[in-house]
Amino acid sequence: MNKTEAKKRIKKLKEVIDYNRYLYHVLDKEDISQSALDSLKHELYNLEQEHPEFITPDSPSQRIGGLALKEFKKVEHEIPMLSIEDVFSEKELEDWENYLKRLMPGVQFEYFSELKIDGFAVTLIYENGIFKTGATRGNGKTGEDVTSNLKTIETVPSKLNIYDKLSSKEIKENLKRKIKNGKIEIRGEVYMEKKDFDKFNNELDKKGEKTYANPRNLAAGSIRQLNPALAASRPLKFMAYDIVTGIGQKKHSDEHQILPALGFKSGPGRITKNISEIINYWREIAQKREILPFQIDGLVISVNENSLFRKLGVVGKSPRGMRAFKFSPKQATTKILDIKVQVGRTGALTPITYLQPVKVGGVTVSRATLHNEDEIKRLGVKIGDTVIVERAGDVIPAVAKSLKKLRSGIEKEFHFPKTCPICGTELKKPEGEAVWRCLNRECSARKKENLYYFVSKKAFDIKGLGPKIIDRLLDENIISRAPDIFELKEGDLIPLERFADRSAQNLIRSIKESKKIPLARFIYALGIRHVGEETAIGLADYFGDIDKLKKASRDELERIPDIGEKAAESIYKWFYSQRNQKFVEDLFNVGVEILKTEKTGKKLKNKIFVFTGSLETMTRTEAEKRIRMFGGHPANSVSRQTDFLVAGSNVSSKSEKARKLGIKIINEKEFLRLIK
Repeated sequence: MNKTEAKKRIKKLKEVIDYNRYLYHVLDKEDISQSALDSLKHELYNLEQEHPEFITPDSPSQRIGGLALKEFKKVEHEIPMLSIEDVFSEKELEDWENYLKRLMPGVQFEYFSELKIDGFAVTLIYENGIFKTGATRGNGKTGEDVTSNLKTIETVPSKLNIYDKLSSKEIKENLKRKIKNGKIEIRGEVYMEKKDFDKFNNELDKKGEKTYANPRNLAAGSIRQLNPALAASRPLKFMAYDIVTGIGQKKHSDEHQILPALGFKSGPGRITKNISEIINYWREIAQKREILPFQIDGLVISVNENSLFRKLGVVGKSPRGMRAFKFSPKQATTKILDIKVQVGRTGALTPITYLQPVKVGGVTVSRATLHNEDEIKRLGVKIGDTVIVERAGDVIPAVAKSLKKLRSGIEKEFHFPKTCPICGTELKKPEGEAVWRCLNRECSARKKENLYYFVSKKAFDIKGLGPKIIDRLLDENIISRAPDIFELKEGDLIPLERFADRSAQNLIRSIKESKKIPLARFIYALGIRHVGEETAIGLADYFGDIDKLKKASRDELERIPDIGEKAAESIYKWFYSQRNQKFVEDLFNVGVEILKTEKTGKKLKNKIFVFTGSLETMTRTEAEKRIRMFGGHPANSVSRQTDFLVAGSNVSSKSEKARKLGIKIINEKEFLRLIK
């Protein structure tokens, strides 16, 4: 940027910053987020440092304002460490409460709202009062034993004592018994305070070593070190939020009184009687967020009555009675350098913005999706625009807004192509969809993306066969489709540049090992539209072998829990195609073998079960697992296809619907006899 361009840019930045300052501080309005405004101020400051002759007194920048372990052992969680469903708006929070009220009509819910520490979740198990085992969340069911590392954290008590008075004599006596002879499980977050993180990163920077993006990454990396000495060298802390063990606590808020009495640091929280009080507390914390000593990304809202919380149960991987009310995603401003269109494996064309690299939420972003042509029109973006970029859900980079007032006049319109940029085929937009598609199956971009998908970890998981090697194999016409991969020989690979004998041997061995594959991953690898990992597992569980799936009708596919009309239509059409039938046959002809799924029995074969209320003898997750073991299928909602409704305590409206449809309702004892 030359001096003239810098002067113009500084002038426009000052105008936009001052205007937004006026909106926020005078009119109590906000056109862009504070993080986006901070990003603009940062750009202004840097430009003024490069060109100090343009600094003026009225510029916004002038305002004062142990032994190393060989490996981690696995730890099975007796009670799963579930994830929390996120909500990002007041409406989503209200919708959640309405959902709870539909599940439990007439119940007046009380909530407990606590800070959502941006840390690394772990669970601590104390036996006879002594810290015995510490584990990570892992996949929710199985974590890693990181006891040695957690023992290095001063705020993790090595022994439990009752340090303070407790209002409940019953809880106090229960605790005494458990500490003397029993097990107590505590869950919480390992984190690092901001000042400690900054100090740690500064020291790394001085040494010329790589710094960490944010405190959470550093905390997680520290706990997952094989050498406890490394964890001990880092200023980690632990904050408890949950007592898993029943000790007579009736409310979740009780646990936040018990935890400090046991010697644990526990985050601040508040009993909130309704959604309005939750929102007020959320706003209050949002204002204090930056001055807190640790990072948070929202509030965790829980139904306070533990009995109600348990009865609400779990759906998917998260409890119904809990939500994470997130703060607005962190945002930053940057420039669009270019817009290009990518062709996906299904032929979908996605416009991608190439950005001046910018940090958003601690991560450097250089690309962001614009989703489709309609989104480009809605945002009104041009190449060269200054835009606000956010990480939707603090993960996926996306363009949130174009700052049109910062345009200089040299920005360029982006025109969506009418033909595929790779193969030149005329694009089509199916009725009811917003996405343009290349329908040419032989399009080289589609073929590449399909092969990348086919060899990916969730599919055939062919180690060593990444996009670069696939591209080279395609360019040299060594392969043209997936079955060709399984016929590769070492001699096909060695002539390729930088392919040594050993690397060729390793890849051929990896390809050979991948030929045996579970049915669910085989289905996923086929790349059927609307069939992701979970749907593939559902299909595998339901049909048991590929031949039955190939012959399934639309109606039978729609009978399967969690498979809708669109997915059923897509699956049916895929297997009806002679081209696809030959593709599957060719895979078997080159030695692909689907592993048999082991089941305990078939006495519940294809029977669909729905649960209502809470079970006493096992968790809902355990019950669903047992149903699958015997060939049955758990579902979330009652329909005409349901075979059994299992009614626990405090049932919902599902019972009434089941009665109306004539579905058999059984109690927990009857269910246990079925799965015996």
